[in-house]
Amino acid sequence: MPGRAGGLITLGAADALWAGLTADSAVPTAAAAFTGSPAQARAGYVLLGSRVVATVQETGDRWSVPEMEVRRAAAELNAVEMDRRDLVRIGPFPGGPEQERHQTTPLPWRRRIARRLQEPDAPERAGRRDGDRPCHLAGIDWRRILVEKTREGTAPTWWLPRAVVRLLDMAEHTETRWLRAARTHPAREAVTASPSPHGQTRAADGRQTTPADSLTAPLRPYNEELKGQLYSALSRKPGTARKVAGWTCAVCRTAPAAVLDHCHEHGYVRAPVCHSCNTQERPDHLYRNDIRVGDHYTRLFHTHAADWLRHWHRCPGCRTRTTLPLPHLAAWTAHTACRSLRPAHRDPHSSRGRKPCGALRVSWTGSHHAPGSCLLTVAVDLCPSGEHRVLARIPYREAAERFGTWLAETAPAVAAEAGPDRLDGLPARPRPVIADTSGEGLALF
Repeated sequence: MPGRAGGLITLGAADALWAGLTADSAVPTAAAAFTGSPAQARAGYVLLGSRVVATVQETGDRWSVPEMEVRRAAAELNAVEMDRRDLVRIGPFPGGPEQERHQTTPLPWRRRIARRLQEPDAPERAGRRDGDRPCHLAGIDWRRILVEKTREGTAPTWWLPRAVVRLLDMAEHTETRWLRAARTHPAREAVTASPSPHGQTRAADGRQTTPADSLTAPLRPYNEELKGQLYSALSRKPGTARKVAGWTCAVCRTAPAAVLDHCHEHGYVRAPVCHSCNTQERPDHLYRNDIRVGDHYTRLFHTHAADWLRHWHRCPGCRTRTTLPLPHLAAWTAHTACRSLRPAHRDPHSSRGRKPCGALRVSWTGSHHAPGSCLLTVAVDLCPSGEHRVLARIPYREAAERFGTWLAETAPAVAAEAGPDRLDGLPARPRPVIADTSGEGLALF
């Protein structure tokens, strides 16, 4: 191909190759992945998806990349499946300036998107495709899949498909490890312009090394190292963030962990998880004691119920009481126990002819600290006929008993491990360092 010499291709040729190979990818990619901001070609590498591709300076200001590495990155991205309806909120969140001081990577992608969208001409420019100055993240054209939601009287919020959020989180993690390893082993950064036919490069000392893989140590699986520890104490220990970043997410077991998921009622750490899983399991609060029950609860309580139940019961408090934190129990009660009570309407566009009515919501009065007076109310809002109807009012104790029965049927292995611990010593009212973890980066500190 034009621009190819000895297995290396110029940055312009790499741009064309990347765009051509990923033209049919579910994740939209940018045409200027190597030459458009924020590409780091002259820094010695370029991020493509979750892969680091090393760059080589041949003569003068001429930079090239191994063609095989570009093809490998394209193959990895083409294998990613993306559901455009499965969205994750990426901002804006409060406390942005405070978080910026803790950034350690050149690709704080949430902050980059926020800055881009807050520019005065952002709405007009976001609608343009051709002629706009390049703006991508790890070779991904995020503008084509960004969703903006606006509610009356509130500021707009920004959302991306979960698959893309996971890709960008992995890219940020990979870049951080690459730079850390390059500082630790600076000799590995010096490569000659003679890569091997297998996409490897030759280091200054003569050793052959694959650019992305040689500088990134593998993530280790989480093996209950933090079992029984309180989040309020662990989050104050120095080095916790670095330790968390070394684990694989304990839920999906594929993405790098980024935050410590913990039980807000009992205060115990559950496990390190990635941003995507941490967002997925968080109840969709409308108010402090009000939750909208969305489609993502199907995954939590049906298709992947056993995995999530095992994760939630890593909290000794939930395991001992054989239940879930109150917001999760409320969502389970509305989504599972009261599903048969939800009315349906005719739907000419559905093969079944009917669709569930309105939007499901659950609220509660009282607290799990006073289970005798705690009451869950399951209702339907936004009914097409204009109705707002209450489906059921269920006492907390009854909801907990129903959950215990369902737990034994759905995940017997999890149910068998629940209940043996003593209640002595469980915090009655834990006080996490930060009670609200709805913001990006706040789940750990």
